[in-house]
Amino acid sequence: MEQRVDIKFYFKLGKTATETHEMLVKAYGVEAVNKKCVFEWFKRFTDGKEDVEDEPRSGRPPTSTIPGNIERVRRMLADDRRLSLKMIAEELKISLDSVSNIIHEHLQMSK
Repeated sequence: MEQRVDIKFYFKLGKTATETHEMLVKAYGVEAVNKKCVFEWFKRFTDGKEDVEDEPRSGRPPTSTIPGNIERVRRMLADDRRLSLKMIAEELKISLDSVSNIIHEHLQMSK
């Protein structure tokens, strides 16, 4: 999100997409967005879209990272912090990725 705001700033200053990408690389190093992404945001701003938020996407809503599963994972870890992702996934019958997402993104826990 931060880099999108930077891209918009350079766009408003009249910089080119290539110049903008070079500035982002100087500022963010390997964490900078790729050149293709900068060009896509420049096109979006050229088309008159000012918002730096993602557009809503269609598709299936998440079914595993629901509040009930988040709470169940929280309780399971409160009871036994040594549980593996695989053990939790098998118990709740959800994917390893979903368990990892719940633990790291929703519960903000780490090793």
